Amino acid sequence: MDNIRHRVPVRPVRFLDALRLHMRDAGLAYTTERTYVHWIKRFILFHNKRHPQELGAPEVEHFLTHLSEERDCSVGTQRIVLNALVYLFTRYLGVELTGLSFTQAKRPRRLPVVYSRSEIAQILSHLSGAGRLRVQLLYGAGLRSAELLSLRVKDIDFGSNNIFVRAGKGNKDRTTILPQGLIADLQRQIERVRILHEQDLADGVGDVYLPGALAKKYPNAAKELGWQYVFPASKTGPCPRTGEVRRHHLHPTALAKQIRRAVKAAGIHKPARAHAFRHSFATHLLESGYDLRTIQELLGHSDISITEIYTHVVNRGSKGVLSPMDSLDHGLSIHPHAGNPAGHEITEPAPVYQIAC
Repeated sequence: MDNIRHRVPVRPVRFLDALRLHMRDAGLAYTTERTYVHWIKRFILFHNKRHPQELGAPEVEHFLTHLSEERDCSVGTQRIVLNALVYLFTRYLGVELTGLSFTQAKRPRRLPVVYSRSEIAQILSHLSGAGRLRVQLLYGAGLRSAELLSLRVKDIDFGSNNIFVRAGKGNKDRTTILPQGLIADLQRQIERVRILHEQDLADGVGDVYLPGALAKKYPNAAKELGWQYVFPASKTGPCPRTGEVRRHHLHPTALAKQIRRAVKAAGIHKPARAHAFRHSFATHLLESGYDLRTIQELLGHSDISITEIYTHVVNRGSKGVLSPMDSLDHGLSIHPHAGNPAGHEITEPAPVYQIAC
């Protein structure tokens, strides 16, 4: 349950608790909150636990230089750390980091990992049951792993063939397609969830976690089937916010392990990542002729320039762009005068030369 916000005092005494409360009032995502607090804590420890009010731009530069030159942190990590420290000083402490001469390194452009259709079929052949269904949804609906695991029963709309993604990246809602071939498997999975939920209710642990103030607004919603996770965890555990024992959704590490095992068993030498199925979803839609704007809406990208990265990894052969090497066919012949630059008449029929590929 590490994606549930821990409770902090309304009137916090500790510096980091006050910072967490400020981030929550500002509406930052919990993943952003955890990341920022982690790097701000490291920043304070790096400067021998001095209070941030005693620090400024020189100390920020020193810390960033240490990360880039001594710790060999990636460009992406450096940018995250800088964003965290800018939030700390400018938004929380109200201090401008004037004179900050640190220049952010340019993030290298990386192409996404994409599985071919045959590779996806091979991966799925090494999965079964709910594990297979999860990967099918990652690929068939273009979901992020967190979005998949956060799906509730009510988010699957069989009537409109839509999957509702609630509070996705950027805290935005969207809809994506429900693959027709997965309807029967999803209905069976929901039936398994119903049976498990009834057993949890009988055991007194059937209240699922509800975000925000929904538990107060709808007191009985936590016990309803519609709010249960489509892919629940195998065990119950204490909620980090309330301490109440309940069943949360499957942990992301369990999903990652299943994917790694399946990719390895399929003999595929590309990185085994859950997000690669989302990349494959977008790339294969693009290859099938769907426009970028439609794909952007299905993926939930805020800017179409993010979606355009998939134009660099589509199968160019299916779009009519062929390498000149592919035109060297075994049946291609050289013109009879190709070996006769002067153009002299050849009395005997010229032999047909075959080009070896």
